[in-house]
Amino acid sequence: MSTESAGHDKTLYEAVGGAEALQRLSDTFYEAVLADPLLAPVFAEFTPAHVQHVAVWLAEVFSGPAEFTAELGGHQALLRAHLGLGITEEQRVRWMELMTAAVEKELPDDALLRRRVVEYFDWGTRIAKDVSASAPGTDLGEPGPTPRWGWNGLA
Repeated sequence: MSTESAGHDKTLYEAVGGAEALQRLSDTFYEAVLADPLLAPVFAEFTPAHVQHVAVWLAEVFSGPAEFTAELGGHQALLRAHLGLGITEEQRVRWMELMTAAVEKELPDDALLRRRVVEYFDWGTRIAKDVSASAPGTDLGEPGPTPRWGWNGLA
């Protein structure tokens, strides 16, 4: 099957189903996270707006609208939100398990699409874990623009 006939000529944002699909993915994922004894403590100060912000972030990362940068502080704000969380490798792995299950439930049945999305989460959770070891208020320097993730990984 050619990549075009499989829909791989679209951005990941288009291929996952756009904003609605990313909101469903976030809803499903965070419902599981908040019920998980290993991860719930990491989200002790969680707000319902967090779920929406994650969907907006993912839209931008997957080449959809750049609303996270325009309205929510961009890459720097996302990184700062993880400062001081002290995420363990065990928590990161559990996060990946729950997100992978959410991807399988909510995204189109396309093995390459799902694999690329999960690869983004693996990459991103490693960064979040590293940043989370630093104290709140740590100067992270300028991380650059919001990353973009596509069919070949980091663009």
